[in-house]
Amino acid sequence: MKICCATGNPGKLREFQLAGRLLGIDIEPLADIKAIPPPEETGATFEENARLKAVCYSAFAPGPLFADDSGLEVDALGGAPGVYSARYAGEHASDAANNQLLLDRLASAASRAARFVCVIAVAEKGIVTATFRGTVEGEILHAARGPAGFGYDPLFFYPPLNASFGELDDHVKFGISHRGNALRAMLQYLSHGRR
Repeated sequence: MKICCATGNPGKLREFQLAGRLLGIDIEPLADIKAIPPPEETGATFEENARLKAVCYSAFAPGPLFADDSGLEVDALGGAPGVYSARYAGEHASDAANNQLLLDRLASAASRAARFVCVIAVAEKGIVTATFRGTVEGEILHAARGPAGFGYDPLFFYPPLNASFGELDDHVKFGISHRGNALRAMLQYLSHGRR
């Protein structure tokens, strides 16, 4: 089975393709995605933004396509950065800038509870056929740990493994992550004939 993935984020694409290999599904990046004008992410939720992206990019795919919207929700910040996770410190902000702003805003927080959220939307020819949500609970560290992953991974501590996502290898991370949980649900749906 083959499905297109609409992401320009190399870290996400690497995780999606690893998952596809583990689950026997060929996940291909959408050809020339950089040449397609991206939709404006005007949604107030991960679901809304995932749907916007899936509808937009599916018009350029030969068959079913999936797009995701994902990010970090921190309880002490009222769920922020949320849908603004990638641009928390401003448009085109670096991971380092986003991470530093998060640490600054949590400096006096008593609770550092947080979760990663991923919503995947599947669409074909402009029509969304399904959405899948995955989450993983953790907490925000006071300083980055580990060289792996991307985004907020080095700050996201996962207590059951006593490690940050930045300290986990890709296979271990996929087994527990928000993206892995959403992707497994999508792939199960696809492998059962989209009934």
